[in-house]
Amino acid sequence: MAAHASPTNRAHRPTPLTERQYVLPLVLITSLFFMWAFGVNLNDILIPHLKKAFGLTDFRSSLIQTAFFGGYFLAALPAGRVMERIGYKRGILIGLLMCAAGALLIVPAASARVYGFFLFALFVMACGQSFLEVAANPYVTILGPAETSERRLNLAQSFNAVGAVVTPIVGAAFILTVTQYSSTQLYAMSPEQLQSYQIAEANTVKAPYLVISGMFLALAALIYFAHLPEIREHNEEGAVETGAKRLRGILEHGHLLKGVTAQFFYVGAQVGVASFVIRFAQHIASGTPEKIAANYLKLHLLGFMIGRFAGAAMMKRIAAPRLLSLFAAGAFICAVIAVLSSGVIPLWAIVFIGFFHSIMFPTIFALSLKQLGPYTKLGSSLLVMSIIGGAVFPAVMGRISDLSNIQRAFMVPLICYAYVLYFAVRGYRPHLSTDLARAATAPIEAE
Repeated sequence: MAAHASPTNRAHRPTPLTERQYVLPLVLITSLFFMWAFGVNLNDILIPHLKKAFGLTDFRSSLIQTAFFGGYFLAALPAGRVMERIGYKRGILIGLLMCAAGALLIVPAASARVYGFFLFALFVMACGQSFLEVAANPYVTILGPAETSERRLNLAQSFNAVGAVVTPIVGAAFILTVTQYSSTQLYAMSPEQLQSYQIAEANTVKAPYLVISGMFLALAALIYFAHLPEIREHNEEGAVETGAKRLRGILEHGHLLKGVTAQFFYVGAQVGVASFVIRFAQHIASGTPEKIAANYLKLHLLGFMIGRFAGAAMMKRIAAPRLLSLFAAGAFICAVIAVLSSGVIPLWAIVFIGFFHSIMFPTIFALSLKQLGPYTKLGSSLLVMSIIGGAVFPAVMGRISDLSNIQRAFMVPLICYAYVLYFAVRGYRPHLSTDLARAATAPIEAE
């Protein structure tokens, strides 16, 4: 009897999150997710701050996200190719050093008080983070059993959400100021008073970015001296082919292309919403200082963090695609409420959108990489390139806000959530390649 019970017990034993030899590498790579949250989410503080310091329109202030996510887009494919040649560990070190350099460039940008210099510094920092994204996301999915890849990536991304919550608290404390002058008051200032005010506003960003640069360098040192296993995907050696052949191969994976589109829309919605939470709060509750309005951004990101940990736990019982569809539907409903309602209700709808955003990025990422095999790094590069949505949609929202108001601009994320919902219901399903399909339907010859 015992001999027959053992296989049954093994069959019903839950698949582990990872394996013993991968625990330390998983911890180190998870720390990257925490770190790059500072680069991404501090932009939500910079937008209203530099808008005030430089007297920018909503559209021009949104160029912060355009520069940042433009860096992600342009660096993603080169990052994937570099990773194929030198491996994950060296690619991660390159990314960390670029992040540190970009953060350090913020200091002379603040001294020069040139908006374009700020954008360039953020662009360099984003190129480094693109390297980290291309490496870390697929690396986490293969540090353990394939069956738990979505849950493993959601757990790692949960620490990105912790960084996202910490960032606005630090940013609001050290960058934002309570003092806020109206356009009339600024116009009444003498040139000397106006210059003094702008210098003081620009200088507040120096210390936080110096600290961030030091943190990236410290993490680079830790990873340099650590042992990270270099895991090569199945048949990867034969998969590094000519560009045309690689492109034909990747195009056979229709679910990846749909995943890239879903990620484009999701990141655009996430960045667009977070970029204008403070402006949205100031529009709904007129006269609210930016430091007070930033509390809604903190709550939005707190919901994001709670959703990440809750989502990782729920995936033990709920299939990843189904959970993604529920969260996409929740975000869609909240966005409708934010656009159509008035009073305090739309503010809380925006806060709850943060919760529903939580699992979207890692779940779309992991589902899109399913069954890619030797094309995993290239697929990861394309998914990171789709982050360009974070450059496109905030600019569209900013333009709509300038022409109308910020509340109407929140109609843009509705389109994004609709496509994510489609991907979660149907688009995520992998399809057999042409060759495999022919083999599966070919008649079996008798021996």
